[in-house]
Formats: sequence, C-alpha cells, structure tokens
Amino acid sequence: MISRRQFVKIALLAPLALKLEASETLGKNGAPLKEALYYRRLDERQKKVWCQLCPRGCIIANGESGFCRARKNIDGKLYSLGYAQPCAMHVDPIEKKPFFNVLPKTLSFSIASAGCNLRCKFCQNWQISQVSPLETVNKYSPPQEIVALAIKNGSRSIAYTYTEPTNFFEYMLDIAKAAKDKGILNVQHSNGYINPTPLKELCQFLDAVNIDLKGFSKSFYNKLCEAELDPVLETIKTLKASGVWVEITNLVIPGHNDDPEMIGRMCTWINTSVGADVPVHFSRFYPMYKLTGVSPTPVSTLEKAREAG
Repeated sequence: MISRRQFVKIALLAPLALKLEASETLGKNGAPLKEALYYRRLDERQKKVWCQLCPRGCIIANGESGFCRARKNIDGKLYSLGYAQPCAMHVDPIEKKPFFNVLPKTLSFSIASAGCNLRCKFCQNWQISQVSPLETVNKYSPPQEIVALAIKNGSRSIAYTYTEPTNFFEYMLDIAKAAKDKGILNVQHSNGYINPTPLKELCQFLDAVNIDLKGFSKSFYNKLCEAELDPVLETIKTLKASGVWVEITNLVIPGHNDDPEMIGRMCTWINTSVGADVPVHFSRFYPMYKLTGVSPTPVSTLEKAREAG
C-alpha cells in the first residue's frame, strides 16, 4: 500500500523517467540509435563492454564512448552514434577518392559521419574526424535513401570517405548491401585500422578500397597517428586475398616519412606481399591540424618517391 501523495508523485515522474530512458537511445534529429556489431558485454553489474571492431579493443564503461568517439555504451549495450547520421554528402569525381583504375571519369556519391580511430596530427578533415557524431551537423539519412540519392545524382558508386568509415561500420554495411542490389559499386577510402572478422564480412560487399598507408615504420604510426602499423598491413593483405580491388595512398611528409629508403621498403613490401598491380598514389602534404610547422612537400620529393617505387 502507498499513500495518495506517493501515488501522485510516481504518476507524475514515471512518464519523465520513460522519456529520459528513451532519449538515451536516440541520436541527433531524434533518430533511433543502432546497436553496434562486434562487441561483447563484460560485466553485467558494472555494464562494461568490449568493442571488437578495431585493433584498439576499447573497454568502455557505462555512459562512456570509445577512442573513436563514435560508439557509446548505453546501459551495457554498445551503440553506433553515426548510424544514418552523415555529416558530409557530396558528389565527387571518383578520381578524387583517389581511384585512378575504378570506373574512370564517373561520379561517386561520397558520405561520412564523424569520428576516427586514429589521431593523425596531419589530418586533413580533422573538423569532422576528431569529434563525435553528436557534435556535427547531420542529416538523418537511412541506407535506402543514400542509395536513392546516388542513383538520382548519376553516381555509379558510393564512396565511404572523408572520415574513417570503420567508425560507421553498421551504416556502411547496410548501405553497401542495398547498393549492391541496385548494381552500384561500393568503394572506400580507409586507414585500414579494422579487425579481420568485421573486415571479411564487409569484403563481401566492397568493390574497391584505397588504403592510407601513412608511413612504413612503427615509430611513425606511434608518434604521428597513435596507432600501430602491423594491423594496417594485415588489412591490405586481407582485402587483396578477398578479391577487392586495392589502391594505396602515401601522404609524403617532409622530415617524417619522406626517406627514399623507407619508401623503397614500403614499395618492396607492396610488390611482394600484395602484388605489382596495386597502384600507389604519392600525395603532397600541406600544413594542417597539429602539423602546421612543417613545410609543404616539394614536388621533387614526390618525384623521388615515384623513382623509389
């Protein structure tokens, strides 16, 4: 038995409590959040979860987000904050991805949601890659809508790009499935920092991937990206073995990864481990984000990199 006052109090507060609980699983624009794939619950009492999507393997406490800022533990379940929440949508030439050997001179419908599982000091899209999807201006766009927009805009492919697509894995996967049914290619520009099991699932729907191989030394990855080199190399090999078309981009940064000997070793590894038919793009660095004290890459350095390759 409860008093009339207690009954009135419960009756008034119950709808508010339900509203607060529901809002926790809603993203921006009031859209429902998508439960993440590839995670494990570790502690039912403390509601900790273990994200198994990328090599970081974040252990995430209740109410906290992972290193990428794009996946949040809500009451013991891991949710993808970027699902159907793109912060960037553009129609680009496919050569801008860059792909020079995939549907040349065609358009690619390019999308991204915020977040990244690396911390590259030279990031060109840091305004959206180094924040959470909750901090960007997004347009709620379900997977089928993205496919319809690609068709409407005359795009023969959909590109997952600008930020790191791994962080909106579930969204990318659902779009890729729908796009494949419509005969639209799925292409991706990625840092390659993903675990083998989710990558192999994604490979069933990917047609081409351009991997940023940012340097060919462990110290470079540790110091400038807060990451490891080996998982990226494994990703490249897995993509190639899965029959996905692979291209590689190497951003050449003066004083950091421009040593011809290092570039030569990188190209030798590409040749022997994945094949001489893998195109390599040497890209020019411009001062950006936290690496503004470094001069732009001289064209002569890119020419030497090409010679080393």
